[in-house]
Amino acid sequence: MITIGCFHAHYSNIALIEETLAPYEVELVHYVDPGLDRLKHDADFSEVVIHEKVAQTLQWIAECHANAILVTCTLFATVLEQEAKQVTVPVIGIDDPLLQEMRRVSGEFIIVFTNPATVEGTMVRVNQALQQQHEQGDETVQLHVAKVSQTEAVCIPGTFELIMRGDQKGYLEAVREGLQQIAEQYPGKRVIAAQLSMAPAAAQVTIDRGIPIHSPLSSLATYLEENLGVARQ
Repeated sequence: MITIGCFHAHYSNIALIEETLAPYEVELVHYVDPGLDRLKHDADFSEVVIHEKVAQTLQWIAECHANAILVTCTLFATVLEQEAKQVTVPVIGIDDPLLQEMRRVSGEFIIVFTNPATVEGTMVRVNQALQQQHEQGDETVQLHVAKVSQTEAVCIPGTFELIMRGDQKGYLEAVREGLQQIAEQYPGKRVIAAQLSMAPAAAQVTIDRGIPIHSPLSSLATYLEENLGVARQ
């Protein structure tokens, strides 16, 4: 059985990962640290702090007999390209399945956030992913550059504070309304909920309104099957 150490910024993400991976033969060990989110507005806060904390925590989780690490916070995931190389086990960011999906399909994307602090870093990862040359056929870098210009980030204001103070119900309702409005505002574009905490609201809009909203949970299990070899029970 594979042991995955899950690195969260908020405890609410635990249930989402547990439910998604319940059908699989995998042990989940959860590590929650809300500190960076609480410090991010300090005057002396910088990306260096994120790098140091994420590097320390990844090393600690790896030492605790994890076979792989899943980082569910998009703020933490923004520095994984460098810090993941410092540990001996695979490290997967919560947005990795989304980035893979965006490389596979064409179209215009609207990437929706609730945490403003994660927008810049995530969009850098998105742009880098879409600029990579496709491994199949004769598709060129130019196609992916074109995709970058068609990708837009939108933040739903006043929502992230709700979940950080424990108002889960209020947060999900506000996110549901925001995603629905954005999807209706951008017909014909693929709307993506960037953060794991947004997944239940995205699923609700898809069910209630018939508007497909992609979220980090949409393809996480399949991604872990392909990249870690996790198997169903």
